[in-house]
Amino acid sequence: MPDSSPAHMPGAPDAVGHEAAGHDVTTPVVTHVSNRRLKMMGGIAAGVAVIVVAGGLISRVSADQRMKTWTHEQTIPTISLAKIEAGGSRQLMLPGDIEAFYNAPIHARVSGYLKKWYVDIGTPVKAGQVLADIDTPDLDQQVLQARADLATAQANQQLSSTTADRWKGLVAADAVSKQEADEKFGDLAAKTSLVNAARANLNRLLALESFKKITAPFAGVVTARNTDIGQLIAAGTPTDPALFTVADQHKLRVYVRAPQNYSAMIHKGVVADLTVPEYPGQVFKASVEGESQSVGPQNGAELIELSLDNPDGKIKSGDYAQVSFELTAPQSTTRLPVTALQYRQEGPVVAVVGPDSHVTIRKVVVERDLGSSVEIGSGVTGADRVVDNPPESLVNGDLVRIAGASTQKAGA
Repeated sequence: MPDSSPAHMPGAPDAVGHEAAGHDVTTPVVTHVSNRRLKMMGGIAAGVAVIVVAGGLISRVSADQRMKTWTHEQTIPTISLAKIEAGGSRQLMLPGDIEAFYNAPIHARVSGYLKKWYVDIGTPVKAGQVLADIDTPDLDQQVLQARADLATAQANQQLSSTTADRWKGLVAADAVSKQEADEKFGDLAAKTSLVNAARANLNRLLALESFKKITAPFAGVVTARNTDIGQLIAAGTPTDPALFTVADQHKLRVYVRAPQNYSAMIHKGVVADLTVPEYPGQVFKASVEGESQSVGPQNGAELIELSLDNPDGKIKSGDYAQVSFELTAPQSTTRLPVTALQYRQEGPVVAVVGPDSHVTIRKVVVERDLGSSVEIGSGVTGADRVVDNPPESLVNGDLVRIAGASTQKAGA
């Protein structure tokens, strides 16, 4: 029986050969595709690696550049600007001593014992009012003796005058010599002089006797009584105390000592505000009446006198006061905080920031030291940008950075 298998049929392809032939045809295609894929993946990986490396290099360069920039910026000092104000009015407060316009310590002019006193401290008195009486037994006896001496001198003068008149007639009749007559006339002149001397001595003692009554020299108030009944009074001795003190406090004198750098701005007519501790919140007006026109060598200040009306007597002599002046400084001056000032070898200087943020060190002239601030006469203007608290190492041409917004303001 013939074989019906396709492998034995004429013209049929060989299965094995077909499979072999098919294997030989498809294998190179798959290999070729895989190689291409591998090459592509390798290229991608290489590109990624290049990108990573490039990115790392760029990042490192950028970091280095940022570090250099940061380091450079750290070398630039950061500063703040000082507040600038133009010179103008300002307040000057000084301690003041208040004294009565008239103040009289009253001493005794005659010695004796205090007989009686009529006024005590705080008593208002009028001019000529009797304050006390002094008992002066010694003076009274001296007055009596002076009266007797005057009477004796007048009697001798009368006798001499009668004698001179008689000798005048005798000379006319040539009964006596002219020499003898001149002697009588000379004796009359001497006796007349003795009368005048005795009268002057009596008047002196009477004048002293009038001081037995202690009187007020002007209207005011008794601020002190340093005597009492029966006290021994020794007038004219170094230890002679004032019996009374009378003060006129309707008008007061106020004395202040103005520093030399303010003395030119304080003159007659300037009005000041005055306060005293016993009346907090109340302000009194005092006006400048005079200046001493000299500066004390110890304190470097000029004595200023002010007057203060005190009709109701509220303010007392001897009070301590605070006197406040509103002074006008020259408009050419510029006020800076004292922290903006440096003292170097060339004198006081300030650091000024230019438009390009570079510093210029300028020498300035200090007109007045106000404590927390100073007035500059020349060197800066209100338009300048002045460094506050400048570092000592700051020099001309240094680059600076300004912190925050400018606090500078030109005041009026």
